[in-house]
Amino acid sequence: MLTRPLQFLIAECEPPAARDKRRHSVGRSSGETYEALLAHVAPGAECVRITPTDHAREHPPSAELAGYDGVFLTGSPLHLYEDKPECRRVVEMMRAVFESGTPAFGSCAGLQVATVAAGGSVRSMQDRREAGFARRIFPTEAGRRHPLLAGRPLAFDAPAIHTDEVEALPPGATLLASNRLTEVQAAEIRYGAGIFWGVQYHPEISLYEVAAALRRQSDDLVEHKLAEDADAVEGQAALVEALHDAPGRRDLKWRLGLDDQVTDAELRSVEIRNFIDRLVRPTRSQRGRG
Repeated sequence: MLTRPLQFLIAECEPPAARDKRRHSVGRSSGETYEALLAHVAPGAECVRITPTDHAREHPPSAELAGYDGVFLTGSPLHLYEDKPECRRVVEMMRAVFESGTPAFGSCAGLQVATVAAGGSVRSMQDRREAGFARRIFPTEAGRRHPLLAGRPLAFDAPAIHTDEVEALPPGATLLASNRLTEVQAAEIRYGAGIFWGVQYHPEISLYEVAAALRRQSDDLVEHKLAEDADAVEGQAALVEALHDAPGRRDLKWRLGLDDQVTDAELRSVEIRNFIDRLVRPTRSQRGRG
């Protein structure tokens, strides 16, 4: 009997201008980055990308969402505490995903969207920043037992670029990982018929994309005194990009304070593989799909 390929929906949470800026910077949008990774992690999977921030009713209804095996929510510069149409649209989409019962995964703003959709809250980090990498992330007691973080050590670093954070998880959510700077680094959210696994960091992006993000946010990093000037940001970005080109270089790992949890693409993206293997495929079997 033929088994139909996995069907994934990728919701690009970026507004159009940010999507275009990222494409100019790294050659692809956040959704296209997810699509490329999923082609590697789940060969043969069929992906559809949508842009729920762009127009009202850009997302499919819950009945159609139920036909997918998994939904992925990308990062975004949206501030979910602002009452703007694009914020309302993407939150409405996530509520429809929850209603459909289709498993969902999100990184960075994707976690924040799911949090707000289920009744939690998001806030600005004010002067704090995780710019480039989130350091010393540690699973909580629940996280050490949770399949999302299977394969992660007791402390690890991960690519991260964000200026907002989860303020309060919604009722019924489980905190899975934290670090000293950002309390909610990973969580499971159950709401209605749905289940969401998410992280504040970016397991989907490459070091090349980290370097590009630093360059895009150069002014902000200087303003918040993470770097003395634009040249200092460029110097850091150049080191990260060089490590992308030669991930085995021990001297660059040492200078940047990184290890294989970041430089090895398979280890870096383990949460996405765990989501597919530990939640998507079992849920698909329970639904009796071929």
